[in-house]
Amino acid sequence: MSVRHLLAAAAAAPLGVFEFATPAAADVLAQPDATVYGWTPDRIWATSAALLALVGMVIGGLARARSAGRIGNGTGGRGAIAALVAGLIAVVNGGLVLATSDGGLGTGNGIAGGYVALVLGVIAMVVGGLTRARSRRTA
Repeated sequence: MSVRHLLAAAAAAPLGVFEFATPAAADVLAQPDATVYGWTPDRIWATSAALLALVGMVIGGLARARSAGRIGNGTGGRGAIAALVAGLIAVVNGGLVLATSDGGLGTGNGIAGGYVALVLGVIAMVVGGLTRARSRRTA
């Protein structure tokens, strides 16, 4: 082989690689999104935010019952603040999950958990705020 043949083969080799790689990449992009059944980091993040919102709702409900004089002594002020903080953290994390997800339901991005965290977090904040207002009136 001459030098000219070697140079031509060296110049054509990358073109052949790119030519074969392009259809494979197009095939991957053309496939529909597959449903993911396992725990992904985004699902864990969204689920923990939803559980935090649920805990905030429970704490807020117990503090509201305490501020009404149904259980225990006290005004429920600390429980109201805990419910507000837990709800706020859950709303922020649920919003971040939804903002950073790049797929729909069932893709493993935690979208369902993000929506649950948003809704329950707002409820926890409302219950905490109402309890805080009641505890300030009675104190």
